[in-house]
Amino acid sequence: MKRIFVLQHLHVLPGGCEDVKFLGVYSSIESAHAAISRLKLQPGFCDHPNIVDPDNDSDDQGFHLDDYEVDKDHWTQGYVTV
Repeated sequence: MKRIFVLQHLHVLPGGCEDVKFLGVYSSIESAHAAISRLKLQPGFCDHPNIVDPDNDSDDQGFHLDDYEVDKDHWTQGYVTV
């Protein structure tokens, strides 16, 4: 089983609009953490340098790191637009 790690950064703009930046796809958790270490010192990212734990953090601004199994459907239910 092959896994990849997707890194994004979320910043909420005045007025509540979410600004999500897709930062990269990494072959290991260590590579993803190394990217965070490099990026969290840069302008903008340094304002929200933490890795967000969606289950425990009330503020979802910062780095979001998700792992995915490759060659697998991850959204299987369809969707409805309202």
